[in-house]
Amino acid sequence: MAKNTTGLRSRSSSTKKYDNIDAARRLMDSMAIAIDNMIEEVKRPVDPEAGGSARKAELQSIKQTAVDCKELLIERQRLAQMVTELENSGALSEQKDYSGGFAEQYSK
Repeated sequence: MAKNTTGLRSRSSSTKKYDNIDAARRLMDSMAIAIDNMIEEVKRPVDPEAGGSARKAELQSIKQTAVDCKELLIERQRLAQMVTELENSGALSEQKDYSGGFAEQYSK
């Protein structure tokens, strides 16, 4: 039998069919954990003894974490919409554009 050089299982040796819905749900679960971790980072107080540039850098880091968390929330919402579409129709529609927000999708 030829060696699989791609690192992926061949269809004949795979006992479980790849499932987009399952993969998306697992990704959503991982994203939820990451979001919770980011929220905890944002909640941490700034060191009161830090001064000047150290305090500014810490505040900038908190701000960046909050922005990253917001973006991850948006992506998780888009992924949830994709899962719903997969469950309802069995496939993703090519015309769907998830680049807008939740409200933008339904306003079209």
